[in-house]
Amino acid sequence: MAWFKRDNPPMAKKPDHKLKVPEGLWTKCVSCSETIYTKDIENNLNVCPKCNHHYRVSARKRLELLLDEGSFIEFDAGMVSVDCLNFKDTKGYQERIDAAVAKGGSKDAIICGSGDIEGTPVQICVFDFSFMGGSMGSVVGEKITRGIERALAARTPVIIISASGGARMQESILSLMQMAKTSAALAKLREEGLPFVSILTDPTTGGVTASFAMLGDINMAEPKSLIGFAGPRVIEQTIRQKLPEGFQRAEYLLDHGMVDLIVDRREMKGTLSKILKMLYR
Repeated sequence: MAWFKRDNPPMAKKPDHKLKVPEGLWTKCVSCSETIYTKDIENNLNVCPKCNHHYRVSARKRLELLLDEGSFIEFDAGMVSVDCLNFKDTKGYQERIDAAVAKGGSKDAIICGSGDIEGTPVQICVFDFSFMGGSMGSVVGEKITRGIERALAARTPVIIISASGGARMQESILSLMQMAKTSAALAKLREEGLPFVSILTDPTTGGVTASFAMLGDINMAEPKSLIGFAGPRVIEQTIRQKLPEGFQRAEYLLDHGMVDLIVDRREMKGTLSKILKMLYR
């Protein structure tokens, strides 16, 4: 019996037709880990449609979401921080300012102006967390104070939306002075019976929390926002105790009387409008 060796022709190589998915088309939620079409999150005002996680949004976007279309007028847009202390850590303070300004957006960590919320005139200040972590220096304090003074002159309410890592260390005592400066201006607003609504978003920490952010006639917060002064690790090391679950989150602060209500971003404009109509005559 003969044995035959059959030569099989080589298999033809299949063409490589890998489907290229455009970058940024899908987002994996940092809270629920669901993979979601990015446009669905954006169309939902940057809120996860699965678990309600509130992503951070820019200061300009917040103004767009809250104010009546075409009503916003910005003030003090050209105001820029100065390195008067010649501060330097890994790089000079002036270099950090220049790099933050070069990103675009605002020229410091806050945008201030006037506008309307469902017809009610307001002075509004919105932190820009992308600018050096929304840190509060002399420019931030000055712009907030000027906004409050404009409200006193026009007799309108004030709204401040905070998203900040706290006082800006590169300005040392000059940044800490802004805590007292803004608080004193708000005291005048209260004497005149004009409302101040403080909206705390993720994160609101340090000297911002320790001053104007907690002085609202109404203190509102977005869900699960980190709100506090010192970080949890520093507190645990100081008191030598384990902190409760959810400590420094908006829900914990609501349960302990530090904020008045938690409002979903999609309902924020309507809620603000109702509050202003109750407080402002």
